[in-house]
Amino acid sequence: MAIRVLFPFVGDTFGGSHISALQLIDALDRDRVQPGILLHRDGELAQRLRDSGRDFVLWQEGGILAPRYSRDRQDVGPLGYVGRALPAMRRYLRKEAIDIVHTNDGRMHVTWAAPARLAGCRLVWHHRGDPTAFGVNRIAPLLADRILTVSRFAMPSRPLRDVSGRVEVVRSPFDLPSRTPDRAASRAMLLSELGLPADTLILGWMGILNRRKRPDHFVRAVAAIAARLDRPVAGLIFGRPENPQDPLDRACRDLAESLGIADRIHLMGFRSPADRYLAGLDALLITALSEPFGRTLIEAMHVGTPVVATDHGGNPEAITDNRTGFLVDPGPPEAFADPVLRLARDPDLARTITSSARQDVRASYGVDTHVRRVSAIYHDIAHQNQRQGKARAQA
Repeated sequence: MAIRVLFPFVGDTFGGSHISALQLIDALDRDRVQPGILLHRDGELAQRLRDSGRDFVLWQEGGILAPRYSRDRQDVGPLGYVGRALPAMRRYLRKEAIDIVHTNDGRMHVTWAAPARLAGCRLVWHHRGDPTAFGVNRIAPLLADRILTVSRFAMPSRPLRDVSGRVEVVRSPFDLPSRTPDRAASRAMLLSELGLPADTLILGWMGILNRRKRPDHFVRAVAAIAARLDRPVAGLIFGRPENPQDPLDRACRDLAESLGIADRIHLMGFRSPADRYLAGLDALLITALSEPFGRTLIEAMHVGTPVVATDHGGNPEAITDNRTGFLVDPGPPEAFADPVLRLARDPDLARTITSSARQDVRASYGVDTHVRRVSAIYHDIAHQNQRQGKARAQA
């Protein structure tokens, strides 16, 4: 019988982790694995699922476990969780005969870990964040049957108990079509939309705007580069603020004005498909700290856009400095200037870097590889009880 796997999501936002999870879900062999999607909130992810014709369950019981400072009306504290939410989730898992619960973000980890354990399900804890996070170090070691991380950097740094044999790195999946957007056409599109001169150096930043990804650092880096280059420079910020209460897009605009480069910084909002816009950039700047493994980095490398990234987090696992991209000191924004100027002044270097990067990405990443790894993990842990029962009988 096919293994039944439940993927619970909050549903209010949509980002890289959702892209990776949906690519896995879509590519699973339905004869071996039957995935199901459950959303707690009817938000951006729900609308995307509807638009793409994917089935999902909209959970009516509420019950996301959250601390008081970040709790909204659909969330619960410990008492409400234990008294109402947890029993309802456990009943659902048993009713639907779920074999494995596969969680993909912090709120779902802590909300579904206990119900999965109490319902007799296996739990796959897919960690995509900070290696020092409380959940992956304190809860996952106790409740998860397998901990997947997107990079070596993201592996739990101080687990409460030994997790050797239960934790492994599984790179996020990337759709890598043989045909990529025409770079000249993509560049012309951006120049036309923004009314920029033909010789403009177009630098990009892409992602959800939050403090860890440091879009403000990008603004300062653009200012440092523009001060040293004798041609127009434009810095394009693609993405929306993660927290509406912390409008980093406006903060970046205000910072650009204070630095005297307001005309050089362009807030582009969320754009899709991303590869069309990445292909139009002369370089993508990754300014984040503690980024476990960014999607846009790999996507840029695949479409032939040079990447300059902080030497921090999972970036060094994806980039070989001076061969497939450039790694810079994460401290001073000025550190981005030297490699960007080298790329701008030496087209042969840019071609060499992007050629090596594209070859590396195609050899190392892909949906098929990801699906094979995760499917093997599902089958391993789903049949663990059967193997343990046989071992006890033989003993």
